[in-house]
Order: sequence, then C-alpha cells, then structure tokens
Amino acid sequence: MVRKARVKDIRRIHELIGFYAAKKDLLPRPESEISEAVRDFFVFDSGSNILGCAALHIYSDKLAEIRSLAADSAHLNKGIGGKLVDACLEEAANLGIKSVFALTKKTEFFGKFGFVQVSKNKLPQKIWNDCSICPKFAKCDEVAYIKEL
Repeated sequence: MVRKARVKDIRRIHELIGFYAAKKDLLPRPESEISEAVRDFFVFDSGSNILGCAALHIYSDKLAEIRSLAADSAHLNKGIGGKLVDACLEEAANLGIKSVFALTKKTEFFGKFGFVQVSKNKLPQKIWNDCSICPKFAKCDEVAYIKEL
C-alpha cells in the first residue's frame, strides 16, 4: 500500500536512496535532508517493511518534481515504482500543480506515465535551486521528462 511517509520511515527511506546512490543511479540524500522533507515523501508499505519511496518536491503552483524514487532491489518489476509515481501525480493534481517533471536515467519508465522528454533548460527552477550545487552539474547524465497535468 502507498501512504504518506512518517517520521519513523526516515531511516528506511535513507537506506533505499543510499543503495541506489552507491550505484550512482540516484543522488545521495543525507538523513537530515530526508527528515526536513519527510512530508514530501510517499512510501510503499508491505505491512512488514517499506519497499519503496518517492518524493514530490514542489517548486511553485506551476511545477513540481518527482525525486528520490527507489524500490527495494529484491522487489523490482512488481509495480512499486509505478504506484509511487501515481501517488505523486495524484497529489500534484490535487494541489493544482500544472506540471510535474523528473530527472532520470530510466528513460523508458516515465514515458509509460505520459511524461515527455524536454531539455533541462526548460526547468530553470531545478537548475538554479539544485543542479547548480550538484557535483554532477557539469557532467549530468540524467534526462528531463515532464508531464502536463
């Protein structure tokens, strides 16, 4: 089941993100940052364990980002990521946000949800808030996808 994250989920969210950050598939997020943004996160709760997470980070009434999307490596290809994306999109729509984007290496994944590829230059809020301080800024290997709601 997908639900909003709780404070008790922070350590597990950090573990999930950390696993993919070590493989250079996600940017690392310190536990303190996850704590500050815990209200942005959704988790996939199996009843006995948190098997996935994703955050909806809001930039404005016009734009939000799905970030830190991760599923437990033992439970891949079981729809966990899709359910988390759906939850983020539903929340964005309920909040009246016009567009949602994601930066990803998994280019085929977001296309299934109606996202289309765009130039990162179309996302100045992301570039100036986050990308400009990223260690991969000059050599970013992620692709930008956006969905109009």
